[in-house]
Amino acid sequence: MTILHQPREPGGAADTGTQPADIVAAHTRPRTPLLGYLRTTSHKDIAILYAVTSFGFFLFAGVLAIMMRAELARPGLQYFSNEQYNQFFTMHGTLMLLMFATPLAFAFANFLVPLQIGAPDVAFPRLNALSYWFFLFGSLTVIFGFLTPNGAASFGWFAYSPLNSKVYSPGAGSDLWIVGLAVSGVGTILGAVNMITTILTMRAPGMTMFRLPIFCWTFLATSILVLIAFPVLAAALLALEADRRFGAHVFDAANGGALLWQHLFWYFGHPEVYIIALPFFGVISEILPVFSRKPLFGYKGLVFATIGIAALSVVVWAHHMFVTGAVLLPFFALMSFLIAVPTGIKFFNWIGTMWRGQLTFETPMLFAIGFLVTFLFGGLTGVLLASPPIDFHVSDSYFVVAHFHYVVFGTVVFAAYGGTYFWFPKVTGRLMNDRLGKIHFWTVFLGFHTTFLVQHWLGVQGMPRRYADYGPNDGFTTLNTISSAGSFLLALSTLPFIYNLWHSYRKGPLAVVDDPWGYGNSLEWATSCPPPRHNFRTLPRIRSERPAFDLHYPQAAGRIDYHATPEITLTPETTPRPETADPAESTAAESTAAGPDRPAPESGFRTPE
Repeated sequence: MTILHQPREPGGAADTGTQPADIVAAHTRPRTPLLGYLRTTSHKDIAILYAVTSFGFFLFAGVLAIMMRAELARPGLQYFSNEQYNQFFTMHGTLMLLMFATPLAFAFANFLVPLQIGAPDVAFPRLNALSYWFFLFGSLTVIFGFLTPNGAASFGWFAYSPLNSKVYSPGAGSDLWIVGLAVSGVGTILGAVNMITTILTMRAPGMTMFRLPIFCWTFLATSILVLIAFPVLAAALLALEADRRFGAHVFDAANGGALLWQHLFWYFGHPEVYIIALPFFGVISEILPVFSRKPLFGYKGLVFATIGIAALSVVVWAHHMFVTGAVLLPFFALMSFLIAVPTGIKFFNWIGTMWRGQLTFETPMLFAIGFLVTFLFGGLTGVLLASPPIDFHVSDSYFVVAHFHYVVFGTVVFAAYGGTYFWFPKVTGRLMNDRLGKIHFWTVFLGFHTTFLVQHWLGVQGMPRRYADYGPNDGFTTLNTISSAGSFLLALSTLPFIYNLWHSYRKGPLAVVDDPWGYGNSLEWATSCPPPRHNFRTLPRIRSERPAFDLHYPQAAGRIDYHATPEITLTPETTPRPETADPAESTAAESTAAGPDRPAPESGFRTPE
């Protein structure tokens, strides 16, 4: 194995803090055995558990989606009954939102937050492990509903009353859904407490709140939203189960019935959208500066926009209830319009980060741009739905389905894929294949837009959501066929990603420098790939929100033009010289220094020999 390394030179551009012996140790360190994950309390191992488990649920929910689209491709009931279809869309929504998107956000947070703030682990490692096991067993409880005589829950992922009562949903699958979500929610609440404590109390010396990486800010806001929203969901679920099993009459019509449930559920449900969105806003905010070769534009603006989005997200829940006629339309419409303001600020900052930058289009950057395009479309249709007159016409139609998927898929999936390619070297010490990554991106992008763009027109034409069938004379056949074809392409896009993960984990090029992308900003790029057990052997001085960049390019620290790509010239005295683990190989070594004005995507990687 050839080892290339940038030596430590005081004041030089390659003062990375990692020695050749450290690199060899990092890549020869035994990996955590499978049984070791059952008792681990390491935040990095728990992050992998969250990621693998949530991706498994993503695949299962995707299979359910494919079965639904196969049924809807042509008129008539071809494959499934109405009840089976109801179970599919109920479990699809539940899995995607509460068992894929939310825990995947915690996967990124578990791995990144301690590294980005310079901490050895989270504040409560055992509580962190307990949170994962609550999530896992709660989620499995929900899925086990498929094994009951009447099948899984079939009342939609928002379980509207009175459909959620024992009269209309008598099976045990509904009870498993209720109990499983309550248990899983406890794990989410405990995880949020852990992250808030970690961020507020375990930051490295010099890391003030306004030197905190944007991802940590977004997850701090997310965790606060979890503490506001998830207890409401837990209380509503326990009251519902008391209704079903003990006749508590909480949701009887005389006590509020359907409207009471909707208020309780959507007070959780709308913040949940931002609970899963904000962390991935943070992911995008970490990716764009690296591949734009510029600092993040408007750091404080992004921070305050994040706080504004979190605050507004808890006062707009009733825009889901416009058609009930029982909410104050002007207030909730105005609040819904206002939430576009901080979101627009974020877009302005993301575009400003790329403006006049030296952009390179590696796979993480492609997914970041795909995120911007897709989420923008979802935001534009969201502005339409915030208007009550328009909402009255398209509510419960496929227009809402399209809007929701553009927002959630555009945010979570595009950003998660980009983040996976971006931090995979830091997690595993190996680089993913960029060519396969680009194939993956384009199949995801084309498959997604083919599937969901036409659903806007289906909704405008009047096709209702949650229906397993439609008539041949309704005029929906062509667009449904196109949508179903796109869904199969979207499903196939997962195959190159899975192969890329497997192959890169086993045989990918080694990451032998701390910052393989050459322009990392936050502290995780100031330690080895993968990091040691307690993350850092030494911590660099923290004097800005970009400590890793300051470490690697001290001659540029403190004089960066935030409006253009900085011009950094590496003099012969400060240009890093490669070293090798074997002196006999030194003549074959090549320089791997990647300056911000000369980015080399393969910099710092060598294939094992």
